[in-house]
This record gives sequence, C-alpha cells and structure tokens, in this order.
Amino acid sequence: MTAEPTPRTSVSALDLRQDVALLTAALMDINSVSGNEKELADAVEAALAGIPQLTIVRDGDSIIARTELGKAERVILAGHLDTVPLPLTEGSKGTVPSTWESGVPGEGVLYGRGATDMKGGVAVQLALAATMFDDGTQPQRDVTFVFYDHEEVEAVKSGLGRLVRNHGHLLDGDFAILLEPTNGTVEGGCNGTSRFEATTVGESAHSARAWMGSNAIHAAAPILARLAAYEPQTINVDGLDYRESLNAVKIKGGTAGNVIPDRCVVEINYRFAPDKTPDQAEAVVRDLLKGFDVVRTDAAAGARPGLNHPAAASFVAAVGAEPKPKYGWTDVARFSELGIPAVNFGPGDALLAHKDNEHVHADAVRECLRALRSWLQG
Repeated sequence: MTAEPTPRTSVSALDLRQDVALLTAALMDINSVSGNEKELADAVEAALAGIPQLTIVRDGDSIIARTELGKAERVILAGHLDTVPLPLTEGSKGTVPSTWESGVPGEGVLYGRGATDMKGGVAVQLALAATMFDDGTQPQRDVTFVFYDHEEVEAVKSGLGRLVRNHGHLLDGDFAILLEPTNGTVEGGCNGTSRFEATTVGESAHSARAWMGSNAIHAAAPILARLAAYEPQTINVDGLDYRESLNAVKIKGGTAGNVIPDRCVVEINYRFAPDKTPDQAEAVVRDLLKGFDVVRTDAAAGARPGLNHPAAASFVAAVGAEPKPKYGWTDVARFSELGIPAVNFGPGDALLAHKDNEHVHADAVRECLRALRSWLQG
C-alpha cells in the first residue's frame, strides 16, 4: 500500500494575528519569485477568507479584499506579492527561507528575499485586515486591500494593471497607499521613466582596411558626450523636489573583432519629474540628441504627490515625519492615472531592495503597522 503524500501546510499555517515581524518571515518563507506567486496568493486568500467583514475577489494570483461599511471615505492599501529572483551568490543571506540575525525569531534584523521589497509591507496589510475589527471597533474609513502579482517584471504582465482592466470599479477610492519600502516615511508620487534607442549607422569593412568603411561605434561618441555633459534638473512639484536623471544604460554594436561596425545602438533611460508627460520627456531627449535617430521604446508617466488631498494630509500628520519625493517609478502612478492621490509608505530601506543582503528590522515593520492602524482607527 502506497503512503499518501504529506499535504502542504503553507496555506493553513499563515496566521495573520501573530506578531507582524513573525508574519513577515512567514511570508518570506513562501518563495514567490515573479511567475511563482500562486502558493503565496493561495495562502493570502485563505487567510483573508476567515475575516467575515471582507468581500474578496481573486483574479489570477491577485486579490482584492474590501470592507463595505458605508464610510464617507475609502482608502486603498496595496502591495505586490512577487519578488525578484533569489541571489546567485552562495551563502547569501538574502534568500529563502528567511533568517534572523539574532537567532531569535522576532528579534532584531530579518534577512531574506522580499524583506524590504515587499513582504514587510504585505505583512502590515494582512495584520491590519485581521485586527481592525478587534474589540468591536471598526476603521473610520472603508478599506480596499490589494495584493497583486508580477510587479517585478515588464509592465504588460502587471497584476495591478490586470485588476484595473478587469475590476476597475473595485479600485475606486479617495486615497491610496502603496506599501513599498520608504524607511517609514511618506514618499509622495514618483518620477516617470522612459527608454530610448539612439542609433548610428556606418559602413562595414575589414578592420585591416578600416578606411574602406565607416565606424558606427565611433559615430556614437557625440551621443555619449552630450549625455555626459547634460546636467539633470531638480524640479519642485507640489512642494517636493524631484531629481531627474538622464543616462546611457546600454550600448550595442559590432559583429566581430576584425570588422568595422556598421551599426551602433545606445539605450537611454530618462527618469523625469512628474511635472512632465511622457511626450514632454521625449521632447527633452530629442532636443538634446538633435541630429540623431532616436526612438522611444518604453514610457511610464510619473505621479504628482497629491499631498494636498485631505486624506493624504491627515496621513502625513499621523506619521509625523517630513514627506519626501519618490525618485524611482512605482505603482502609485497607476493609481494617479485613475485619479486617486497616492503615496508610498512602508517598512525597510528601498536601497536594500534586490540586494543579496536584503533585510529589514523587526521594529520597522511594527512601527509601520502602528502608524497605519492609528490613522485608520483615528
């Protein structure tokens, strides 16, 4: 007689009422590299199903859970379930399963993939969902929790984008908070991003008779010179200073070590302040590289801070720290496109995201939960 396989316990073991730092570790221990979110999505859905005050909708490996309290204001708390791939460096701490530097669960620094980006933020969402009705209380605002897949890959695969297309009416709200890592400080809006290819064309020849051809890589030198000389702007948008950057990020050219290249492509990334549209950002690049063949290959609009919205202002006051701009692009831009003011706020240092030593301090996750709970219940 063949023994039955031992069933997996991940789904039933996800306790949303445990200490939020321990919950972070439990989430990290479920590998959810982009494209592999199903197990974690199953666990999150099963745990949320035990909260009777929530209406739950699942789409692929994305989940929307909403209160329906009839409050005058609705806030969206959003976070992605996926992580970038695990480190390749042997012995790296930033992998799965998670580890506690102290050796004592719940104390000190927690290492592992997703510690900052962004299992800590997701743990805060889940802990809030599980406890905001304790002792007969309820939040002062209706809440929509959003958990989505495929954030760390190309935008066309985005789970949040799919939710907008398929369930846009469920994402209506007055204010959104994306729990990306910000060291517990409100970061308003985000820069936009766009990519371009600048191409030069020459004529191939044997490198021993270079004068018979025209070197396309050499012809790209003025492109690099203009980019190197360009001084990026710092632009104030609604009270926050957004630093721009314009850089060559990749160059392709040449076919062999003895052939003069007849084509060279310089890939350029422009991070632009949210006062510009993608088309306006493109105009900046085209003006700088006038005379060259420039093609825009990708673009995503930024998001203005929206800190003048009453809900945003009250949240900033509750957190108590001076808000900052978000230089990188985040999904707050998707909410901005829906007309919803949005900010980034979450535990952990964004500079540690994707690193082999990715980590977060237990108290940082707890403090993020405290601030959000206080604001929602206030």
